[in-house]
Amino acid sequence: MNDIAAKVLEGDPRSIARLITHAENTSPLAASQMKKIHPYTGKAYVIGITGVMGSGKSTLIYEMTKEYRRQGLKVGIIAIDPTSPFSGGALLGDRIRMTELATDNGVFIRSMGTRGMLGGLASAVYDVVEILDASGKDIVLVETVGVGQAEVDVIKIADTTLVVLVPGLGDSIQTIKAGIMEIADIYVVNKADRSGVEQAVAELESLIDIACNDKDRKTPVLTTIAKQKKGILELVKEIENHKNYLKKTNRFQAKRRKRYEAELVEIIRKRLMNFIFDESTFKGKVESLIDQISKKEVDPYSAADEILGKILK
Repeated sequence: MNDIAAKVLEGDPRSIARLITHAENTSPLAASQMKKIHPYTGKAYVIGITGVMGSGKSTLIYEMTKEYRRQGLKVGIIAIDPTSPFSGGALLGDRIRMTELATDNGVFIRSMGTRGMLGGLASAVYDVVEILDASGKDIVLVETVGVGQAEVDVIKIADTTLVVLVPGLGDSIQTIKAGIMEIADIYVVNKADRSGVEQAVAELESLIDIACNDKDRKTPVLTTIAKQKKGILELVKEIENHKNYLKKTNRFQAKRRKRYEAELVEIIRKRLMNFIFDESTFKGKVESLIDQISKKEVDPYSAADEILGKILK
């Protein structure tokens, strides 16, 4: 394979970056290269990190990465950030917070913009996970935007999902429990040197007792002080415990199957959207229907039926 895929499989950082860019831009080259690397994927363990803004997710990821590197493991980091309305790029790129890691050949960091996607992830994140996986990374860390209870899509891609909170949230834990609070495999109360940590842990454990549906495993609550490197080793060990639990109970493959299902649906969705809005025949029809909707000559549901009817013929 004298192409970009071969160099990705060799772990070449420039080729990894190039293929990720092609994937983000949904270029035809990305699709052809992703087909070549897929047989070499499935070895990396994917950890999703979500939670409220200001909970110290990036610092936590930095320290987790340092611990994994001490263990001799290669790490890929995908930091999902809000998209700039002007450039379309990622705001608040987390690579700024991880400058020391950028010089480590065993670490690859990529900041990605959501580009309008909801759920805390970017559309190309499935491709990026596979690219990092195929390039030889043992661990892939996926950090979501950090806006609150809508960030549940990370569970579709992660083998283990961490929900990061901080002391002092109080009743806000009750507020977000219907969203991200229901997807955690491990709860992490970071900045545990702050006052109110005992209350935060007690509230979490109370919620777990009420909501836990798994008789074989109770969701653990860990405390960390990432800036002081406290609790990081215990967290890494708990992630390994969860990995072993998934494999022991035959849930690991079920999780992977759900990821591939979500990835397939996302590819179909993107191709349909591109076909409808980029294809000259449909583009003109869409513009015409929007004019008719604006004039109340047709309703949006009928317009959608007309477009879909042409595709499904």
